[in-house]
Amino acid sequence: MKVIEHLERSGGNPIISFEVIPPKRGGDISQLFKVLEDIMQYNPPFIDVTSRAAEVEYRETPQGIQKKVIRKRPGTIGISVAIKNHFNIDTVPHMLCFGFTREETEDALIELHYLGIENVLAIRGDDLGYHKPIPEYKSQNAYAYQLVEQIKRMNNGKYLEDDLLDAKPTNFCIGISGYPEKHFEAPNMKVEIEHVKKKIDAGGDYIVTQMFYDNKSYFDFVDKCREAGITAPIVPGLKVLTSKSHLSNIPKNFYINIPEELAGEVMEAKDEHVIDIGAKWTAKQAEELLNRGAPSLHFYIMQSAKPIIKMFNYLNM
Repeated sequence: MKVIEHLERSGGNPIISFEVIPPKRGGDISQLFKVLEDIMQYNPPFIDVTSRAAEVEYRETPQGIQKKVIRKRPGTIGISVAIKNHFNIDTVPHMLCFGFTREETEDALIELHYLGIENVLAIRGDDLGYHKPIPEYKSQNAYAYQLVEQIKRMNNGKYLEDDLLDAKPTNFCIGISGYPEKHFEAPNMKVEIEHVKKKIDAGGDYIVTQMFYDNKSYFDFVDKCREAGITAPIVPGLKVLTSKSHLSNIPKNFYINIPEELAGEVMEAKDEHVIDIGAKWTAKQAEELLNRGAPSLHFYIMQSAKPIIKMFNYLNM
């Protein structure tokens, strides 16, 4: 079932979804399955699986510093299918612009269509330092709205090569990202909202937000989207803060603010108490979001279920 259908058929009951990350290259999927087994008690209708392009590493060798290009977490498609079949649940693999040609994207979407995956999240992805050489006879989506356009064209039966006589339309529900505190490359929120609208106008069906720790950012973002004529569901993304290092790592890596009240409480706490502080804060966020009409909640759990289980212990639902 499509994500948009899950949202429409919820009947006012809260929908809780989660996002996980593939194991590291050469790793074992069993740990990921254990995390998913722990969260199935919350009856998620779908699970997102992140994707990561290749990146550049510089390593010291006997021959000097050498550049190495590696994709640290491959397997998004395979893991999405494995989760779908093992847990009988819908999955949402992430599709990227960075690191992939449009031809590779089309092949991946065809494969997902063959395998019965009905949902994708279309994002530009992070620039990890590796700019893949693109041959003259191939092309690349530079922006997320172009990726959305490509997926939408395939939904209409239009592939990169016009002479595919047996080509059938795909049927993907297309999710897009939104940034309540704006993407770090957007000069202001007005431009951020324009980018979101461009992705929706290109064919996006729903929006899932970057994590935030101040609900006012989400509600203001929703208001601005509605004022711009964006009517698609806007799903808030949340992540439990679990360590003192998050106070610097999260703002640095995701360009978001952590409220003074939360940061102050974490800084004064013993290390072993931080996860409880983070879980209580996220539970409070979740309750307010649902009480004020958020269509669902999306939790970034990545590699551990422990923080989210603690959060649900504090959540009154």
